[in-house]
Amino acid sequence: MSGHSKWSKVKYQKAIKDPKRAKAFAKLTALITVAAKDGGNIDSNSKLKMAVDKAKEFGMPKENIERAISRVSGELDDGKKIDEIFCEAYGPGGSALLIQAITDNKNRTLAELRHLLQEHGAKMADTGSVRWMFKESGKIILPKKFWNDDISLEAIENGAEEIKEEDEKIIIYTNPQNLSSIKNFLEKKIDQDVIKAEFDFISQQPIKITDTGIRAKLDHLFDALDEHDDVEEIYCNADLK
Repeated sequence: MSGHSKWSKVKYQKAIKDPKRAKAFAKLTALITVAAKDGGNIDSNSKLKMAVDKAKEFGMPKENIERAISRVSGELDDGKKIDEIFCEAYGPGGSALLIQAITDNKNRTLAELRHLLQEHGAKMADTGSVRWMFKESGKIILPKKFWNDDISLEAIENGAEEIKEEDEKIIIYTNPQNLSSIKNFLEKKIDQDVIKAEFDFISQQPIKITDTGIRAKLDHLFDALDEHDDVEEIYCNADLK
């Protein structure tokens, strides 16, 4: 998706390759626990279902998943409450960043992210000054070879708002509330193991970055953000293609 950061989703892609799988599972546990605040039934809580699917994708044991869901109060084993926060920032080259984090100490996390941003030529933005540049969306990805015109028409009937072809993949965008219903429909037509569903934030004002120096600064910034324990996802409007 043009304008959508290539680094988005790298957090778990890197973590699963890390021999310290406990760190990856801890982050997944927090993600599930936050999602379960809206209800512990994955059939009626699409956010929870996406979190559980992600945990399964990375081999998280079933008992770990069930234990995370059972914490409907949003508390960890040590009694600390965790919350989801979004940090808005401006990065090198006039880029805009939306950083999703899950934390048991909002003030600490924000202070650490503010310092990290400053170290890499970026700065924290006022609440609301960046988030409006991104549209929250449901996103489904599947191999193109499973797609045909009949499925496309039915997907539209089930709420698909935009369908794109990219690198032998089909990408479907929809209202977040319709994500589960479209995924359920597709699973009746296609092997569910090839379907990836997630919530996304799509840049509405992408900017083209061609300067190699700026690109390098962005690379270093996102690597640093990716290493922060509380950061779950990173979204950026920089188009680096």
